[in-house]
Amino acid sequence: MPVFDFSAAPEDSRQPECTYTTFQSNEETATPEKPIMILDNTKRQWQHHVCGMFTNPVKRTSFEFQEEDGEFSADILKIDSRFVSLLKWLGENHINVRLSGQNRVDGYAVYKIREIGFGGGTKLSAEDGFLQFMIERLLASNAPAEEQVDEELEEMGDDMKLTSLQSITDFMNCAGRTLPDNIRLWARRNLAVARSHEVSPEERRHAQRALSIMMNIQWKNNYFEAIDPEEARRILDEELYGMERVKQRIIETIIQINRTHTLPAYGLLLVGPAGTGKSQIAYAVARILKLPWTTLDMSSINDPEQLTGSSRIYANAKPGIILEAFSMAGASNLVFIINELDKAASGKGNGNPSDVLLTLLDNLGFTDNYIECMVPTVGVYPIATANDKSQISAPLMSRFAVIDIPDYTPEEKKIIFSKFALPKVLGRMQLKPEECIVADEALDAIVARYADTTGIRDLEQAAEHIAANALYQIEVDHKQSVTFDGPMVRKLLD
Repeated sequence: MPVFDFSAAPEDSRQPECTYTTFQSNEETATPEKPIMILDNTKRQWQHHVCGMFTNPVKRTSFEFQEEDGEFSADILKIDSRFVSLLKWLGENHINVRLSGQNRVDGYAVYKIREIGFGGGTKLSAEDGFLQFMIERLLASNAPAEEQVDEELEEMGDDMKLTSLQSITDFMNCAGRTLPDNIRLWARRNLAVARSHEVSPEERRHAQRALSIMMNIQWKNNYFEAIDPEEARRILDEELYGMERVKQRIIETIIQINRTHTLPAYGLLLVGPAGTGKSQIAYAVARILKLPWTTLDMSSINDPEQLTGSSRIYANAKPGIILEAFSMAGASNLVFIINELDKAASGKGNGNPSDVLLTLLDNLGFTDNYIECMVPTVGVYPIATANDKSQISAPLMSRFAVIDIPDYTPEEKKIIFSKFALPKVLGRMQLKPEECIVADEALDAIVARYADTTGIRDLEQAAEHIAANALYQIEVDHKQSVTFDGPMVRKLLD
């Protein structure tokens, strides 16, 4: 397929000759060994940095070098399939660029493209920063399944940092294949609305805002790389004490992902008393999966429209919390942490927010009323927390693998306080362990003081109080160290 636009060529001109082949690559960084493209160097060895532009299609698919002794042309031999549309667009607009490459046996391997301004050439919408954004986005994307050769390759949209329509148009022209098919077609329609003078300014503004939100998301497939189970176990041990059954269930999920390279069909529902570390488990899983995460607090949701967004027919319309979470994460693959799922009940507004969650959890796609486009959710891994699973509806429960989190025993609380909570606080206050010592009887007194409360939040607060008191005595009373016994702790915490 020729790389460049044919619109400027005379009608009687011959068809340009395509000199290159494409290759599939999923490399995230271009290097001389894994370049963006290969140029012919059999007639002339090119310098490390060379300037020029991609040629008019009445010639061959090549690059014209601006050398000190004149202009020279070299055929393009190979191109990373992700960059075909970008190079086509650079040629159409006669953008002057500087290539960085290395001469190899098979040709001049180009691994960097920078925009330069000379000779009155066209500048990009955000100058070189935009071009680098485009290249980084393409490198982060997956290789197209197959090379497509029709004009539909020019249909896509984005703005670099939610900026102008020109930036959106440029991104659509250069990287259309990085979007799912339905989003690419949706973007074309909304771009037409944003440009149209036959609709109201309000409609144009909403269309541009919707494009900005959707194009800011890196749309990825649902393929997951294998995860090291030993590293996953190390993270869990680092974040959580005990909870062997919970850790085992998470490791089983990791093994399943390694076998299928896809997320499990069911998310995790962590049920247990307050303060038992449910949210901490969710954050640890996100860290293990190496995915961005976002949280949704169901106790603050009073109306389903907060989740689904409002229609663009309203002047103050805006997308819902779920779509905004995708936008904030910047990627379609993320861990969605739903806090207090048992609070997602009807009766607080004009509908049931829990019904909206069902579409997100089914992995069939989620549609926001403002965006009006189905968002793929196959890369979303939901982790929900709840205190009372009896308050959760049966349809919601059926979407999760339930893990019950029991409260800690007194012995576990002692270990957590002495091995985790107190050392963490001492480190933050820059106190040495020998400057704040908690005797065994004091440790028993601390645990007994909070025997009627669940979780370890009270223990963490007690550690903070004790460490602060030790710091006060060291700084004000000039003590070398402070040892807390039972009576001291009882007096301090009562």
